[in-house]
Amino acid sequence: MFYSGCRFFAKEKRLESDWQTCGYKPCKNANRAGRIEWEHVVPAWMFGHQLQCWQAGGRGHCRSNSEPLRQMEADMHNLVPAIGEINGDRSNYQYGMLEGEARLYGPQVNMEVDFPARTVEPPDNVHGDIARTYFYFRDRYNFRLSRQMMQLMTVWNNMDPVDTWEQRRNQRIKEIQGNDNPYVSQYQRLDADASRDTAYLF
Repeated sequence: MFYSGCRFFAKEKRLESDWQTCGYKPCKNANRAGRIEWEHVVPAWMFGHQLQCWQAGGRGHCRSNSEPLRQMEADMHNLVPAIGEINGDRSNYQYGMLEGEARLYGPQVNMEVDFPARTVEPPDNVHGDIARTYFYFRDRYNFRLSRQMMQLMTVWNNMDPVDTWEQRRNQRIKEIQGNDNPYVSQYQRLDADASRDTAYLF
């Protein structure tokens, strides 16, 4: 799974995570840790707040009145399976780099959460996956990124190139949803232009 590296298996009609495959240990909520949940890599709160309908009446109001929001919520390129407890703890916190190596979910699970700072640092092996999702969302939905976030995502994209699993996932989503993420299918290193909140291929 995305933040933990745990494998999962089918049990009757539900999917369950296998904690032994990644050394996962619940931090506070063992019940939620037993569930697999679909996590928005770009949080719904973050992209929703850029829409007028959300500001006027919140998520429920916006979902009922905005086709763009419904498309963004359901976009499979932005959805990944995660242990429920991690999904809850991540909340709508921003991604960033944290000092120290606090391992809240066991010594083998490199998912760090700073609750007071409302910041999370995911494992290195998904940094690029996250960056390419943010760039995809920016281009497809005119999602605005701060210059600081642009710089971080550019570094993450370059340090963690596309791997076989990410390519396979991208292709499967294209077959179901009808579109791919070009930052995966046409992967290139990115160079940030310090004068604009954009990135360009080189």
